[in-house]
Amino acid sequence: MTVDTINKIRIAIDRGGTFTDCIGNPGTGKLEDDVVIKLLSVDPKNYPDAPLEGIRRLLEVIRCEKIPRGTPLDISDVSSIRMGTTLATNCALERNGERCAFITTKGFKDILMIGDQSRPDIFDLNIKKTEPLYDMVVEIDERVTLEDFSEDPLCHKSEARENDNTVVGNSGEVVRVLKVPSIEEIRSSLQLIYQSGIRSIAVAFLHSYTYPLHEQLVGRIAKAIGFTHVSLSSEVSPMIKHLPRAHSAVADAYLTPVIKKYLDGIESGLTNSSKTSLQFMQSDGGLVEGHKFSGLKSILSGPAGGVVGYSSTCYDSENKIPLIGFDMGGTSTDVSRYGDGQLEHVFETTTAGIVIQSPQLNISTVASGGSSRLFWENGLFRVGPESATADPGPAAYRKGGPLTITDANLFLGRLVPEFFPKIFGPNEDESLDLKTTTKKLTELTETINKDLGTSMTPDEVAYGFVKVANEAMARPIRAITEAKGHVVSDHRLVTFGGAGGQHAVAVAESLGISVVLAHRYSSILSAYGIFLADVVEESQEPCFFMLDGSKRMTKLQNRLDHLIEKSKESLSIQGFPESQMVFEKYLNLRYEGTETSLMIMQHEGEYDFAKWFSEAHHREFGFSFPEKAIIVDDIRIRAIGKSHVRDEESVDVQLKKYERIQVSAADDASLFKEVYFNDRRVNTPVFRIDNMRYGSVINGPAILADGTQTNIIPENAEATVLKSHIFINLLSRGEKLTHGVSDRIDPVMLSIFSHRFMDIAEQMGTQLTKTSVSTNVKERLDFSCALFDPSGNLVANAPHLPVHLGSMSTCIAAQAKLWEDKLKPGDVIVTNHPEIGGTHLPDITIISPAFSEVDGKLIFFVASRAHHADIGGISPGSMPPNSKELYEEGAAIYSELIVKEGKFQEELIRYLLLEKPATYPNCSGSRRISDNISDLKAQIAANNKGINLIAKLMNANGRDTVVKYMEAIQLNASETIKKMLKQMTFHFNATKFSSEDLMDDGTVIKLNVSLDVEKEEYIFDFEGTSPQVYGNLNAPEAITNSAILYCLRCLVNEDIPLNQGCLKPITVKIPKGSILSPIDGIAVVGGNVMTSQRVTDVVLKAFNVMADSQGDCNNFTFGTGGTDPKTGAVAQGFGYYETICGGHGAGADSWRGPGWNGTNAVHTNMTNTRMTDTEVFERRYPVILRQFAVRTGSGGKGKYKGGDGAVREIEFRQPVQASILSERRVIAPHGINGGENGSRGLNIWIRGASQNVINLGGKNSVHVKAGDRIIIETPGGGGCGRSE
Repeated sequence: MTVDTINKIRIAIDRGGTFTDCIGNPGTGKLEDDVVIKLLSVDPKNYPDAPLEGIRRLLEVIRCEKIPRGTPLDISDVSSIRMGTTLATNCALERNGERCAFITTKGFKDILMIGDQSRPDIFDLNIKKTEPLYDMVVEIDERVTLEDFSEDPLCHKSEARENDNTVVGNSGEVVRVLKVPSIEEIRSSLQLIYQSGIRSIAVAFLHSYTYPLHEQLVGRIAKAIGFTHVSLSSEVSPMIKHLPRAHSAVADAYLTPVIKKYLDGIESGLTNSSKTSLQFMQSDGGLVEGHKFSGLKSILSGPAGGVVGYSSTCYDSENKIPLIGFDMGGTSTDVSRYGDGQLEHVFETTTAGIVIQSPQLNISTVASGGSSRLFWENGLFRVGPESATADPGPAAYRKGGPLTITDANLFLGRLVPEFFPKIFGPNEDESLDLKTTTKKLTELTETINKDLGTSMTPDEVAYGFVKVANEAMARPIRAITEAKGHVVSDHRLVTFGGAGGQHAVAVAESLGISVVLAHRYSSILSAYGIFLADVVEESQEPCFFMLDGSKRMTKLQNRLDHLIEKSKESLSIQGFPESQMVFEKYLNLRYEGTETSLMIMQHEGEYDFAKWFSEAHHREFGFSFPEKAIIVDDIRIRAIGKSHVRDEESVDVQLKKYERIQVSAADDASLFKEVYFNDRRVNTPVFRIDNMRYGSVINGPAILADGTQTNIIPENAEATVLKSHIFINLLSRGEKLTHGVSDRIDPVMLSIFSHRFMDIAEQMGTQLTKTSVSTNVKERLDFSCALFDPSGNLVANAPHLPVHLGSMSTCIAAQAKLWEDKLKPGDVIVTNHPEIGGTHLPDITIISPAFSEVDGKLIFFVASRAHHADIGGISPGSMPPNSKELYEEGAAIYSELIVKEGKFQEELIRYLLLEKPATYPNCSGSRRISDNISDLKAQIAANNKGINLIAKLMNANGRDTVVKYMEAIQLNASETIKKMLKQMTFHFNATKFSSEDLMDDGTVIKLNVSLDVEKEEYIFDFEGTSPQVYGNLNAPEAITNSAILYCLRCLVNEDIPLNQGCLKPITVKIPKGSILSPIDGIAVVGGNVMTSQRVTDVVLKAFNVMADSQGDCNNFTFGTGGTDPKTGAVAQGFGYYETICGGHGAGADSWRGPGWNGTNAVHTNMTNTRMTDTEVFERRYPVILRQFAVRTGSGGKGKYKGGDGAVREIEFRQPVQASILSERRVIAPHGINGGENGSRGLNIWIRGASQNVINLGGKNSVHVKAGDRIIIETPGGGGCGRSE
C-alpha cells in the first residue's frame, strides 16, 4: 500500500462472546515481537468497551508506558487497527438494534413474519418464531412479474415490448410491469414512518433483483425526506428469492446504524487517527474500510477471522491437504473447511433467526463451547445449547455461574490454572476457582448416582460430559465435509479458539482424522487472521443467460470486466497499486428447471464454466444433467487487495527443516499434574510452549500450554513443536466408544449413541436433499429418513415431518415380516400401499436392509419416505379432492424390489408409475416420470449413506454393542414417556381421559384414554370412531400411531430421542373398517394430511393441553399434461403442490407450565413443509401471487388467543387444472376452557373478467382460465380460557 507503514504499530482485535483477543506488532513485522493480550469481553466494573481497553493495554506494552483508563488513545504511531466483532450478532440476538421500517409490495406485509411457514422446533407445542426486526411495515401498491415460466413444456421465450409494459430486467429476463407505484402514495407513507421517529428503512419489492426501479424511486424520496439510512434489497442483495432478500435488507437497516454508532464510539476514544487505517472483518473473510462496514456483512465478522487465520497459516499449497477449522470458543464452536486453495462461500444462511442473503464464509455453528452448561436429564448427559455466557460465565470464573464444559476440563486437570491469566474475581487478579467447581460437580455426581443406583465418580461424570460435547461438535464437521462429497478422514483438523486444544484430538479421533494442527496463536487465531487478512471488494449482478455460444460468453466477459473496473477504482482509492490486486471471477450456475445453484470460480483465465459446473455438481450431488441447459443466475467479482503483512513457512516445510528432538518429561516439563484420561488419572507432564525448542517431540500423555492455550496430547499421540505450529500426530486409534460388551448400559455412551444414531438419520436427510431433483423434496423438504432395528422398530428419526415419524415403523415392521428370510444383500424394497404401513400414495417409502458381513444375518433397516409431486391418478399432483377409490390417487405399490441384488429395476418402476395407473378409468400415469426416477434414486442413495455410516459405527464398536444401544435408547424413551404419563395423572388427579371431534362431513373421531400407572397399562382406545367413508379422508392405522407418537413426544417437553420406545408403553386400539383403519382399497389421500391433524387435535384436547390448531394442511395443487383418458396420448406438462399454513392453537396452563398465545400463520402438528419463495414460484409457473398474508382476527379469543390463519391469493396466467383438499371449512377449530373457536377456512374461486365469486367448498377440482384467481383463507387456531 502507498501509506507508509514501516516502523508503525499494527493492531488486530477479535471481540468474541466471552473473550476479546488482541494482537499487536511494534512495526518490525516479526512474529517474535508480537504482543498478545486476552481480556473479558464484558467486564463493566473495570472498563466500558473491551476493544478500546485492548488497544490501551497493547499500547502500554509496546510503548513501555502507562496509559490511564478513560483517556483518549493517541494512535499517531499506529498504521492500522483491524477489528472483528460480534456486535451485529449480539444485536440480532438481543434485539437492540436501530428502530426501522419495512416497505414491501402490496399483499406481502406479513412475509417476514410468515417466513417459509415452518416452525423451528417440531416438538415444541408452544411455537416460538423469531420476531421480525422492524417496528413498522408499509405496503406500496406496485407490482412486476416475470413474463415467462421455466416449467413451460413449449419453452416459449418472450421479447420485451415497451407498448406492452414489458422490459428486459437486469438479469436478462423479460419483466412485465403490472403496476407503477404512485409517488404521492410513497411520499405519504414515508412521511408517516418519519413522523413516528424512525430514521432507518428497508425496501424489498418483488422481483427487484432484476427490476429495481420501483425500489430506487422509494430510496430517492426517502433520502429527500431525511431518512438517515435506506437499505434497498436490490442493492444489498441483488439475488432471486424475495424472502431472504427482504430479510437481508431489514437486517441491514436494523444493524448498520448500530455499527456506525459503534464505529463513532471507537473513533471518539482515539486521537490523531487521520493516518491510521481503521478496518473491519466482513463475513466473507475480507477486510473493509470502517465507513463501508455494514450490519448485513458483519454477522460472521469474528469467526471469519479464524477461517482466514488458519487458511493463511496452516494450508500447504504443495501437498494441498484440505483443512477443517475447529474454533471452540466460550459460547459456541464454529467449524469450517478450506480446500483447493480458496475460501468457500455460501450465499444464504440463518443467524439469530434472520435469513441473510449475502456472501459469507461457509461456517457451521454448534451451541457447544467452553461455557456450555452441563445437564443430567431423563437418564442422559446433555451439554448445551444453554450457555453461561461471558457474565457470569462458568462456575470457576468466581461470578456464581453454573457448571460448564470449562469446569469439567478444569476438574479433570485438563486446564492449567498456573498458566491461565489471572483475570477473575472482583479485582481481576485471581485464578480459576477449582474449589467451587469441585463442589458443584460432586453434587451433580450424587444426583446421577441416586437416579441410576450406580457409583460413578466425579471424574467419570466430568469426563462423560466432555465426551458428549466432543460428539456434539463432531456432527457438524461430518456435515460440512460429507455433505459436499468430501471424505472427512482426508483432512487435517486445525484447532483454535480458547477451548479448542482441550478437545481437538478427541474430536479428530472420532472423525478418523490423524493430524491436528495448533498454531502458536491458536487461542487468538481469529484475531491473528484479521491481522493477516486482505482487503476485499465484492460486486455482484443478477443475470439470466443460457450458458451457450461464444456470443453469450463474450457478453458475460464484458459484464465481468465492467465489474472489475469498478472494483479496481475502489481499491486504488484505498492505496493499493494494481500489482497488489487480484480479481476472482464467478458465475452462479444451475441446471434449467432446478433451483439449486453453485457459485463457480474461473480457473486460470479460461472460460470453461460448463465443464467446471458439471464436475462440481457431480461431486456435491452425485450426478449431473448433460442433457439440460445451464442457466447463469448471477455474475460476481471478488476483488482482493493483498495486504502482505507476513509470510509464514508452511507446517510441512518446518517439519522437514527442524531436526526431531525427543523431549524428556523429567528434564523439560514445567510441572506435573494428575490428569484424567479415558478411565484413570495419569501423572502428566505439563510443558510451557514458549520454553520448547523447535523440533521438540513430546509423547502423550502430556499437556502443552501457555498463557492463552492448553493442548491435550493423549497417550496415543505425539506432538512436534515448530516455529509457528504444534503438529499433533495420532499414532493409533485410541479409545473406542465402549470397551467390550457388558450388560450394563453406560449413561454416557447412551447419550453418545443417541447423537450418533440421530446424526446418521440427519446425514441421510442431507444426502436426499442434495441428490433429489423435485421441488417437493429439495425445496419443501417433504420427506423423512430413519433407522430401524431388525424387527422394524424405530431407532432414530431425524426431525423432518411429524406425520412420517411413527407411520414409517408400522410400514417397515410389516415389510420385514413380509420379506422375512427372502431378502439378499443389494435388495431394496419400494412400497406406498396403505394396507401395509403406507400413509397416502404420493409418499413412497424406500427400505434398505443391511446384513452382517460376518454371518450374513439381517441386522438393521434404513428407510426414506418422500412425497412425490405426481404419481398419476385422476388429477395433476395426485392429491384429488374427491377421490373415492385408491386407484384414482395414482400408483399403488404393495411391495416390490426396486433394486434387486444391486441392479435398479427401471422398467418395473416405469410400469408401476407410468403404465399401470393409466389403465384405470379417467386416470393418467405419472406426469413427471423422470422426476420420480431421479427422486427414487436419491432415496436409495440416502439409504446407502445410512448403511455405510452404521457399518462404520459397528466396525469401530462391534455389532453387539451397537445393537445393545439401539435397544437401550428405545428403553430410555419408554421410561421417559411413562414418567411423563405418571406426572400427568398426578396433575389431573385422574386416570381416565376422553375427547372427540368431527370432520367436516360429520365423521366422528372418538378417543378414550386409560392410564394405569401401577400396572403400567396405558391404553388409547378409538372405539366409537365412525366407519370408513366413501371419500379420501380414510387414514391407515400407521397415521394414528404416528399422531400418538408425535403427541407423546411433545408432551414430554424435553429433548429426548424420538424412537419406537415412545410408543412401547402404549396400547392403541383402532376398530377395523373405521376411518382410522380402512380396508378394501378405499381412497386415503386426505387421511395423511387431514385426518392425521384431527387425531392430533383429539389427543391434545383429551389431556387439556391446547386448543385446536387449524387442523388442516390446505393442500393445493395445479398442473397440466398427463395421459389423455380418451385418446391415451401422453402430453408433457407440469405439476405443483403446496400446503398452506394456518392458525396455531392457544395453550393451557398445565403441569408443563403456563399457557401461551397461538402463533399466526404457521404449520402445526403433523406437517412442517416449507413454502416455495414467491419469486421462484412465479419464475417456475404461470402464476401471479397476489397476496400471502396473515388472516387478521381469525384466531379464537380467550385468556390465551389462538393464532390467526393465512390468506393466499393466486392468479393464473394460463389454463390449468387446480384442486383444493382442505378441512375445517364446516367445523371450526375448537377453543378450550371457555376460549372461543378459531374461524373456519374458506376457498374462493374468482372467475376472470366477470369476477364471479364461487365458494369451492373444502374439496374440489376446477379448470381455471387465464385471469382466474383462487383465494384460500386458512382456519385460525382456537383460544384458551375466558377473556378477562
